[in-house]
Amino acid sequence: MLLVDDQTLFVESLRTVLETRAKDFSVIGIAGDGEEALALTAKLSPDVILMDVRMPKMNGVEATKRIKEEFPATRILMLTTFDDDEYVIEALQHGAVGYLLKDMPPLELITAVRAVYEGGVLISPRVATKIVEKLVQTTDPVIAFAEEASQEPEWVKDLNSREKEILKLIAKGMDNEEIAHSLHIAKQTVKNYVSMIYCKLGVRDRVQASLAAIKAGLGHDLK
Repeated sequence: MLLVDDQTLFVESLRTVLETRAKDFSVIGIAGDGEEALALTAKLSPDVILMDVRMPKMNGVEATKRIKEEFPATRILMLTTFDDDEYVIEALQHGAVGYLLKDMPPLELITAVRAVYEGGVLISPRVATKIVEKLVQTTDPVIAFAEEASQEPEWVKDLNSREKEILKLIAKGMDNEEIAHSLHIAKQTVKNYVSMIYCKLGVRDRVQASLAAIKAGLGHDLK
C-alpha cells in the first residue's frame, strides 16, 4: 500500500495505525505530493493507494488520472473532507474506486481498504448523499445531466422499474444488503439486478453506475 498526503504528522500516524491494527497490511511507501506518488507507483507497484486530494505540485485528482492511465490495475481511494467534494467527483471519473473521510474510525478505514483490495468499490453513504445533492444542483458541463431532458440515454429506456429503483439506491450510496433490506427482497436478488444494471449501462462498478444515473437525471428524486 502507498500513502499519499502532504501532512507529515497525519500520514505517519496513519501508517502506524494501519500497520499496528492490520497485520495483513504493508505500507511500502509514503509520498508527499502527486508527482512523488506517480514516481513511487512506477517503482513500487502498490496494490492500493490512499490518496489525499489537495497537495502541492500535483494534486490527488491529477495524480489519480495519471496513475490510472499508466497503471490501471492500481486501486486508488481518495482521502477527503467535505470541502473537497468537487475534486473527489472528478477523481471518481478518472478511476478512483471510492472516497474516505479523514476523520473516519480506524477500523472502518481498515475494512474499507480490505474491501477495495478484494475488488469492491467504497462509497460512504454519509458523503454520497451530499455529493448526489451537489451533482443534482450543478451546472458544470463536465457533470451536467443533459438539460435536454427529452434526450435521455437509450439505456434508461432499457431499464425496468425495479432496475431503476435499485439504480437510484446505488446512487444514494447503499450497498447490496441495505438495498435488499429497503426493498424487502433477497440480497442475491439485488446482486442479480445490479449485474444486469451494469451490463445495460456499460459500466464496471458502483461509482460509474452512480455517476451515470445522476447524469441521466435519475438523481433528481434521490433526496
